[in-house]
Amino acid sequence: MFLSRFRVNTARPGARRLLSSPQALHAAVMSSFPTLLPGDIPDPDGPRVLWRLDHQARAEVILYIVSPERPDLTHLVEQAGWPAVAGPDTPGWQTKPYAPLLEKLSAGDHWAFRLTANPVHTIRRKDSEPRKITAHLTPVHQMRWLLERQERCGFRILEKSDDKRLLPHGTTYHGKHQHHGDQYELAVHDHNNRTFDKSRKADGSRSGKPVTLVAVTFDGRLEITDPAALRRTLTHGLGRAKAYGCGLLTLAPLTQPVAPASP
Repeated sequence: MFLSRFRVNTARPGARRLLSSPQALHAAVMSSFPTLLPGDIPDPDGPRVLWRLDHQARAEVILYIVSPERPDLTHLVEQAGWPAVAGPDTPGWQTKPYAPLLEKLSAGDHWAFRLTANPVHTIRRKDSEPRKITAHLTPVHQMRWLLERQERCGFRILEKSDDKRLLPHGTTYHGKHQHHGDQYELAVHDHNNRTFDKSRKADGSRSGKPVTLVAVTFDGRLEITDPAALRRTLTHGLGRAKAYGCGLLTLAPLTQPVAPASP
């Protein structure tokens, strides 16, 4: 496994095109692997290519990629990087083996984490209707979505100490639902709707309705409870819409900003 980091040159037209279309960026990421062909379906039981955009500052956008193979991002440098300063020693991106980090994960260790995900659930308004996949739209429900998955993913999100909580016990209630927003070391931000045409006809016209998915970013602190399960989460992704920039969980030392740790 490999972890790659590519800084996007947001001033370039090619970068703006890629940043405006999850589908175009997905295609560009997958083109980084010569052994993958268009239409290849990922092995559901094996590691897969995951990617995420981090907007660090107004004009600083970082693309992170976790992949079973080492990528070649030359085409991204040409379209959305700084090709004039790229060279053999500084190709325009950084790639490091991921195994050293994965192997040193131990139960009880504490890490900062970041995850961009597509929190959804299935609902139906009537018993006669089929279930429909629907996005969680509020931070309350988005946070609960992640909390419900933490155990099976190999970690638990740390709780705040009493002196950091604004509410008694860190919880409040919305109707019958408990809201843990002040109980855990967890923040939800960067809620955005990503709309794109999943497929087009040969003449460029739309072949169906645009696809809209809700993506949010979670930042927080966790404790490892099951290293093997967490390794699987880090290499297989968490949740849906992995092809469109969701599902990549990364770790960082607690004393550092929430950017992926160097293996």
